[in-house]
Amino acid sequence: MSPRSRPFAQVDVFTAVPLKGNALAVVVDGTGLDETQMQAFACWTNLSETTFLLPPTLPEADYRVRIFTPGGELPFAGHPTLGSAHVWLRHGGVPKTPGRIVQESAIGAVTLRQDGERLAFAAPALVRSGPVPAEVRDQVVRCLRVADTQLLDVVWVDNGGPPWVAARLETAEAVLAIQPDFLAMQGLDLGVVGAYPPGHELQFEVRGFVPGLSVPEDPVTGSLNAGLALWLIGSGLAGPSYTAGQGQVLGRDGRIHVHSEGGTCWIGGDVVPLIEGQVLL
Repeated sequence: MSPRSRPFAQVDVFTAVPLKGNALAVVVDGTGLDETQMQAFACWTNLSETTFLLPPTLPEADYRVRIFTPGGELPFAGHPTLGSAHVWLRHGGVPKTPGRIVQESAIGAVTLRQDGERLAFAAPALVRSGPVPAEVRDQVVRCLRVADTQLLDVVWVDNGGPPWVAARLETAEAVLAIQPDFLAMQGLDLGVVGAYPPGHELQFEVRGFVPGLSVPEDPVTGSLNAGLALWLIGSGLAGPSYTAGQGQVLGRDGRIHVHSEGGTCWIGGDVVPLIEGQVLL
């Protein structure tokens, strides 16, 4: 198939301040592209994720998305969910139900809601939870270069995207001080979370590491924060609403707005458009 001009956008997700969130490339019309072409373009953009919007196959869905990192396709990811929905709306998408968007991805239908200018997605249920095996905890100790006693919890928060392991440290300061060993992290998708002191504008600081997908440290990670939210709120370590920060070590300043109500945990974030145009694919 010969290349053709396709609408293209690049947005900054989980921030209201340009260049402080996590960048996402969106090919607004991905029809006719095969997996090899999508993967090649994702490698070329060299962003943590690139998405391709397609007609839905589920009757309840408004559109379908495929999500690629430089290292492979993901069944689900959070910042591509928010960013793709923002771009879909900006390019004339009209939800079947006003104020409610249904995105089809490889894990099925994901619901988003519009809360003013901010979008939020419903955190997918955990497919694996609870403490990790001893050998995984030992690997976490090695790759974070910390003492085992510094790990308050090491649990699965796997929601169908990367199979996240979450390590909880005592403070946000301890999270920011981590200097990970990525070689020791092979085969592990790892999130780290620590609490800020009372009175701080943020409740938690988060870092996410996915070296197996060619993303050593992700600036702001929606799927990880969704898994963390279900665990932290469900275990009583967080209240029903909180705001987390992510990305400081990389020079970013992401904000993840979490709100749980009626049995649904919503993961919200602002999206800033940065690039609009066409791409030849």
